[in-house]
Amino acid sequence: MSTARDGRLGVGIIGAGRVGPVIGAALGGAGHAVIGITAGSDPDRVDAVLPGVPVLETQDVVRRAELVVIAVPHEELPGLVAGLAEVGAWQPGQLVLHTDPAYGIEVLTPAARSGAIPLAVHPAISFSGTSIDLKQLAAAYAAVTAPAAVLPIAQALAVEMGCEPVVVAEADRPAYAEAIATATAFSDSIVRQATGLLSAVGVESPGRYLSALVRSTIDQALIDRTPTLEVRGDAGDEHNDAPVDADRD
Repeated sequence: MSTARDGRLGVGIIGAGRVGPVIGAALGGAGHAVIGITAGSDPDRVDAVLPGVPVLETQDVVRRAELVVIAVPHEELPGLVAGLAEVGAWQPGQLVLHTDPAYGIEVLTPAARSGAIPLAVHPAISFSGTSIDLKQLAAAYAAVTAPAAVLPIAQALAVEMGCEPVVVAEADRPAYAEAIATATAFSDSIVRQATGLLSAVGVESPGRYLSALVRSTIDQALIDRTPTLEVRGDAGDEHNDAPVDADRD
């Protein structure tokens, strides 16, 4: 495991879908060193976001990293964490952060038993897996769950990703995930329906035609329904993937 200097960490990424490489790029932009990422189905896209970062086996990522970011599909997360614990991969004092909206830190218990520090940080955007997401992160919030003693670390990492952290209690993560999934599915369904209707009446580029309308409508709806929360950036950005599909390749 590499040695941190001046608060900078060696970051390893498990999951090379749409979320993991972008989180790595955001943390790299904040001054951390991305030491490796696991293999994915689109190496060219990953290399475009994290140029020159070595592709490593999962255990090598864990062995070398001070901060392990896990961005894998929802259904794979518990088995991955437990499996790495069974082979003694987790290290005392190592930060282990997952990005799944539905889980808090309980899913990281096998790592915590080995002395690792569990963190759950879910940036509330819809990831494309490209550098465009870095701009979205800078206008986004992130749900943060962590033990009280290390909550400031989780919050600081969310800020370094570009997000404003919002603390979500462990018991509230399922309800939080349902809200994210509802917003994502509803937004996608409505936009698809509306663009289909416009295409049927001969409107060219219906997505572009609706862009300003949809963004301004969502922006106003968010303002009307969150009077005590300042809406940051482009409120028309959709949220991250549903809990059952946290990081598709």
